[in-house]
Amino acid sequence: MSINSYNNVDREALAKDLNEIHRELIARMGNEDFTHLTKMERWGKICSVIGYGTAWIIPNPISAFFISLGSYTRWTSLTHPVVHKGYDKISGVPERYTSKSFARGWRRFLDWPDWITPAGWHQEHDVLHHYNLGESLDPDHLQHNMEWLRQSKVPMFLRFIIVIGFTALWKILYYTPRTHKELRLSSARQQGESTPEMTRSGAWSLFTQQGRALWFQSLLPYFGMRFILIPLLFIPLGTVAAFNVMINSLIAEAFTNMHSFLVIVPNHAGDDVMMFEEKGKGRGEFYLRQILGSVNYKTGTDFNDFMHGWLNYQIEHHLWPDLPLNQYPYAQPKVAAVCKKHGIPYRQQSVFKRLLKAVDIMVGRTSMLKPQLT
Repeated sequence: MSINSYNNVDREALAKDLNEIHRELIARMGNEDFTHLTKMERWGKICSVIGYGTAWIIPNPISAFFISLGSYTRWTSLTHPVVHKGYDKISGVPERYTSKSFARGWRRFLDWPDWITPAGWHQEHDVLHHYNLGESLDPDHLQHNMEWLRQSKVPMFLRFIIVIGFTALWKILYYTPRTHKELRLSSARQQGESTPEMTRSGAWSLFTQQGRALWFQSLLPYFGMRFILIPLLFIPLGTVAAFNVMINSLIAEAFTNMHSFLVIVPNHAGDDVMMFEEKGKGRGEFYLRQILGSVNYKTGTDFNDFMHGWLNYQIEHHLWPDLPLNQYPYAQPKVAAVCKKHGIPYRQQSVFKRLLKAVDIMVGRTSMLKPQLT
């Protein structure tokens, strides 16, 4: 999209058209949305049962895959929409499926046992990422975050190897410390404290508040539950069975990292995706940036959407983060039509094609678009 066409988009008309769709979506919300959510939750639980039900037999990729898919589903198809308040407005929804109660306190280890804490996820993702998309304040801005590799003297083939290795550990190496960092900065601002110094080493240090939170709220509890406590439950079947569960759990963790990396990272990256230097103003500009800064994948059946974690409707999700999952397939063609009407690119490609574009950004082969340079 050229700078002229970007500047010439009628923001008010765009906002009017999209607000009309939003009102229609709100009016459609009801019990069917919650029923759909519980179906996705049930699919995830079935995957976990299949995985752990066979994990004790022998270390194998099939059991690990199903354990992984269960974990991935809890994050993308349950935690993500619920914490975004997607089901808060639906009458009769049990309180534990609302943003006020889900994964709060002791329920964290029932609803969403993960490396990432719910509070950290909310601050980093729901607040900062969604309302600063593609800007310097976006904590998930891929090009900014990868400048250390893009500008390095590391040979290109080694850069690709680094990225491949990173995919198997990215939740631990990136998301977990990043969410603790943003939560710590937010807490300092709210309490009127001076901005704490944030360093890469400090993020992992037991001598910093951020580092202690990382170890005692994330790394140690999750590691203990996933790789010690759960395998120990299989001791009645023998120590070999418990060991097999531990090995399959470790393999599953790598699978979950790679699967989530595949689906999440390319959503806002590529040489055809825009980044912005200045803060946007107004609802129309906000809508425009969500469209130009996001990419959809293949959409369609519940199974397809389930495997994508419902992140294949990324444009619609960024326009209206608080919608139930079930509303996005209905909204998608309507949003695409509005984009066509206003001459705005509506990007939708295979997740694998988008992965290649994202990796090219990470290693420095390509760069994202900037309105002032296009």
